[in-house]
Parts: sequence; C-alpha cells; structure tokens
Amino acid sequence: MTNTTAPDSTPAHRQAPSAMTVVFVAFIASAIITAAITGRMKEVSDASFEAAKDAVTLAISLVGIMAFWLGLVRILEAGGLMHSLARLVKPVMLRLFPDVPAEHPAMSAMILNISANMLGLGNAATPLGIKAMTELNRLNPLPGTATNAMCLFVALHTSSITFLPLGTIGVRAAAGASNPANIFFPTLISSVIATVTGCIGAMALAKRDRSYVEQTAALHPDPESSGDTSSETSNPDFSAFLDAPTRPRRVFASLLILSFLGIATWKCITSPAPAAFLVDQVLSFWLVPFLILLFITYGISRGVKIYEAVT
Repeated sequence: MTNTTAPDSTPAHRQAPSAMTVVFVAFIASAIITAAITGRMKEVSDASFEAAKDAVTLAISLVGIMAFWLGLVRILEAGGLMHSLARLVKPVMLRLFPDVPAEHPAMSAMILNISANMLGLGNAATPLGIKAMTELNRLNPLPGTATNAMCLFVALHTSSITFLPLGTIGVRAAAGASNPANIFFPTLISSVIATVTGCIGAMALAKRDRSYVEQTAALHPDPESSGDTSSETSNPDFSAFLDAPTRPRRVFASLLILSFLGIATWKCITSPAPAAFLVDQVLSFWLVPFLILLFITYGISRGVKIYEAVT
C-alpha cells in the first residue's frame, strides 16, 4: 500500500504586504475601532455608503472636465510644444544622467516623459516612463538592482515640475471648489522644491555608493552590450493635424492674446482697488479662460487644425 502525502499548499514564502495595503487596513481598522469606542458606529455606516456614492459622482463629473482639458492640451502636443520643451530640457538631462549615452533611446524617452509631465499630460507621460525604464534596464549591468540613473529618473518622474496642473484643477472643479485654479502657483512652487530635493537626494546617495560603480564596471565593461539599443521611442504622429503656419494666422493669434491682456490691464487700472482686483480676479477667475485662449492661439499660430486635434 502506497502512502501518498498531499502536497503542501502553503507557499514557500509569503510576500510582505505592500505599504499601501498597510495604510489602507490601518485607516479602516482605526476608524471602526475608534467609532466603537466613541459610540459613533452609525456615522461610520452612513459614511461608507455616502463616500461610495460621492466617488461615483466625482468620477462622472471629472470625465467631462478632463476630456475638455486633455483636448486642449492635445493642441499643444500637436503644435510641437512637448518636443520644444524636450529640446530645452535635454542639456540638463545630459548633465544629470552622464551614464546614459546622449543618443540612447532611454535618454529620448526620459526627456519626453519629463516634458509631458510639465504639461500635465499624465496619460502620455506614463507609457514614456515605462519605455524609459525598459531602455535604462538594457544598460543595467546588474539585472534586478536599480541603477543610479533609474533611481534618479523615478525621483524626477514622481516629483516632476508641473506648469499645468490640469488634473488637480479638474478634480477641484468637479468637487465644487469655488476657485479651482488658485492652486496654480502653489503647485508650481511645491513641484519645483520637490524636484530639486529629489535630485539632490538621489545624486547624494549615488555618489556615496562608490563600490557600486566599481562593481558594475568590473562586471560589464560595455553596458550597451546587454541589449538592443536600436529601438525608437514611439510618439504619436500629429502631422495630419498641421497646416503650414502663415503670417496672418500668427498675427491673429497675437492680437487675441494682446487684446485679452489689454482688457485685463484696463480692468485693473480702472478698478477701485487694482491690487485686490489683480489677486482676487485676474490671478484666480481670469486664469482658466486665459489658459484656454492661450492653448487655442498657440495652435492657430502653429498651423494646427484645432477641431481635428481636439476630437
């Protein structure tokens, strides 16, 4: 008689819970325990249903807002603003990533990722970030261990200087904020500070680990031999949306912007309290319409077919 033993269903090792799992469980558990102690279980029960309903309402409200703004940002992308930003960012990126060859696909993917984040194009930045990490891994002499370039890029991608925080403005507008655009300058300042801090931290830790550099150089003298570096970063082709820009279009776009700025200046001058009008009105309620007009006039000056690009 053969003695058979059932296979052990217990996994060889259990993975530690993620940080988000710990935070999620801690929030829920602490709320329920606190409510039980204070006798406010009814409020917790009601809040669980109300929060779920509010989440759906917010998501539906956000769809239209994000579709509108992403359509406008598509005009900037079609006009080549992202690639113009990429050219400006490239010299800085070459200094930050001396280990990555200038013509390597990883460098172009990182530059386009940073440029997309600057414009608030999170949906475009994500695939470019994945592409950049894939290409950086081809240069990795120690697979499974993040290189200094990878760590620095993650810091840049996560903090990311943001000139157009459209996602946050959209969420605030959908939630009923009275002035959803008044976070424009605070977001810019905080994102600059976060990016500088992230760069300093990543570069300081990279210089501290001298043994890593020596180890990688000894293992793989030629990092590019670990993979094919001939792949190109895939970018959307907006050539069908472009016409040859003409001087009348540029003049018309310039007149629109100058007219808006002139009206704003006149309103400030004729206001009983110019400084208060500038802060309370122009920098708050006039900012969003100005951005909309600026996006459209940029597309006109670049010869973008506005309707085709938006739709």
